[in-house]
Amino acid sequence: MGTELVRTTVDEHGVAEVVVDCPPVNALPVAGWYRLAETVGQLGREPGVRVVLLRAEGRGFNAGVDIKEIQADSGHTAIVGVNRGCFAAFAAIYDCAVPVVSAVQGFCLGGGIGLVGNSDVIVAAEDAYFGLPEVDRGALGAATHLSRLVPQHKARAMMYTCATASAAELHAFGSVLDVVPNDRLRERALEIAGEIAGKNPVVMRAAKEAFNGIDLWDVKRSYRYEQGFTFEVNLSGVAHEVRDAFGQRADEEG
Repeated sequence: MGTELVRTTVDEHGVAEVVVDCPPVNALPVAGWYRLAETVGQLGREPGVRVVLLRAEGRGFNAGVDIKEIQADSGHTAIVGVNRGCFAAFAAIYDCAVPVVSAVQGFCLGGGIGLVGNSDVIVAAEDAYFGLPEVDRGALGAATHLSRLVPQHKARAMMYTCATASAAELHAFGSVLDVVPNDRLRERALEIAGEIAGKNPVVMRAAKEAFNGIDLWDVKRSYRYEQGFTFEVNLSGVAHEVRDAFGQRADEEG
């Protein structure tokens, strides 16, 4: 099952491994976000699946959305599509009927924060770092999910300055369960996924639903509220200018 952007395998223990592979930096296009949402949602509905492990190939877990796809669109189709696609992917992880374990290496930025922030368990490689550089990209959003990873004032500072936090910092906050050498990331994530898969599946699915039911805020409604401001700065034309400036800097540095 899957495409070249999203590959899936399910082992004999019910561990479904979802691998994102979108070179060079796993910045997903609109279709990629929707594909990821469909994949995770479908896996959660399969009786034989007991846990989902989400990971990525390459030097980083996720660099967010494909900005070039947005800039190439003279209208608003791409920005609406990517916002809806991200919403669908983040919601699919949150609503997945079984626990989702995310294994993070390298950079986890923008949309990557939405993915791991809605995951149930996070394992990170020693080189992993997390950030929400949206204001430098002409966008807003995923503060909802960043606030699930770091304390409130840390989240605000990260959003306003585009600073990142290390895997060690998030481990100290308690949001990252374990930090391991890069070459042990998949192994450790599979160990945790395997432990979850070994529990009674009926009880585990009930546990996931129960945790979602006692969350302090509705992450989907909160994120949708944020997206309204993304649309606002795009309609004003400011977002396009900011993305152009970012693209120019990236080309010069590259």
